Amino acid sequence: MTEKPQKIAKVVVLGDIGRSPRMQYHALSLANSGLNVNIIGYLESKPLPEILEHEHITITKLYPLIFNRGPKIIRYAMKAIWQTISLLLTLFITGKCHYLLCQNPPAIPTLPVCRFYCLLTKTKFIIDWHNYAYSIMALASPNRLLLKLATALERYFGQSAHHSMCVTYAMKSDLFQNWGIEATVLYDRPPKIFHPITLDEKHQWFLKISQQYPEFSCPGRELLNHPAGDMVTKTAFTNYVNNKVEMRADAPGLLFSSTSWTPDEDFGILMEALQVYESTFDITKKLPKLICVITGKGPMKQHYIDLIDCKRWQHIKVVTPWLEAADYPTMVASADLGVCLHTSSSGLDLPMKVVDMFGAGLPVCAYEFSCIDELVENGVNGYTFKNSDELSKRIIGWFEDFPSNTEQNKVAADMRKELEKFQMSRWESNWDLRVKKFFQF
Repeated sequence: MTEKPQKIAKVVVLGDIGRSPRMQYHALSLANSGLNVNIIGYLESKPLPEILEHEHITITKLYPLIFNRGPKIIRYAMKAIWQTISLLLTLFITGKCHYLLCQNPPAIPTLPVCRFYCLLTKTKFIIDWHNYAYSIMALASPNRLLLKLATALERYFGQSAHHSMCVTYAMKSDLFQNWGIEATVLYDRPPKIFHPITLDEKHQWFLKISQQYPEFSCPGRELLNHPAGDMVTKTAFTNYVNNKVEMRADAPGLLFSSTSWTPDEDFGILMEALQVYESTFDITKKLPKLICVITGKGPMKQHYIDLIDCKRWQHIKVVTPWLEAADYPTMVASADLGVCLHTSSSGLDLPMKVVDMFGAGLPVCAYEFSCIDELVENGVNGYTFKNSDELSKRIIGWFEDFPSNTEQNKVAADMRKELEKFQMSRWESNWDLRVKKFFQF
């Protein structure tokens, strides 16, 4: 018999828990360290199976306010008031705890409410800085007075935390120099569910996903009789012959991207690059057809889907699935090249989607901004680009004479070899080394 954990930690996500992987990983690490964990947040998408099945993790669901009338500032105010009341009541109703870990952003009302709760209950208050809320707010060009107030609140309550952690050394330096906040850098690292997979595993995944998305199926019948009498199972990428999976000589390239479909990720850059690929296809005769998988949810998704439909590309197919948490790592590991459009409102955070891709052994083309070199080394484990022209050249170069380009295959193999070093450091060990001490008396 093992003693039931006595210490309690609350993990506050004032957003969709299912789309907050870093906070889910925190919850798992806390639970595996002997704490009872209560995650408080919205349930718009399904969390990781490990979260749902863990005996020491519970989820308390927050309910959003549906209010779409009136001026934008009124709607924003109503939302903030509702979130303040619902989060504060939820924190007190769920009882006392020893530690409260919240993500920032959003800062309002998360930081004031959590600090107030911690003050009254004598709870350790810990902030995980993913970015700055004020820098995201500035993208929408709000009232300058409102922006100044929001910045002051974020700074004041950020300074009140017992401990802080952040995602880059650039952010650590900025927090200390501008706000006097000492933060520990906890780099995003992939959990063990992100790893390279075998060709057999890719084949099984293509068979599974082809049931929902025909772009992954063989152009013809799925089961064919081989001349030798064997049964051949086919997908658009693979053949299963004589108990062995083989890549098809005419396999399309598989490009993968994950986006939040928001203005701070300019999906138009990828669309322009794909248009260049489409135009180049007939000229060079050296490119494969391309299947571009783009996952994620966000406000601008339908807008871009409509634009893609208008293109009527002949050689490129774009698929926009929403994948379950258990299937997402397999999709990432099945791709040939990743694309990240994250630009960062502050220039101080790093895209976790690239971390996941690296964990799965997938080289990435990432948009270049001030601290991206803390993650992506141009030409070593991936590429960086500044515009659609540079991105189109990278994609075309990667897939030229695919999959039999010996020189390009060597470049890809060297990058994947470099990513093996990255994969040696996983979330679990990195968390234990860097921040586990914050949750011990």
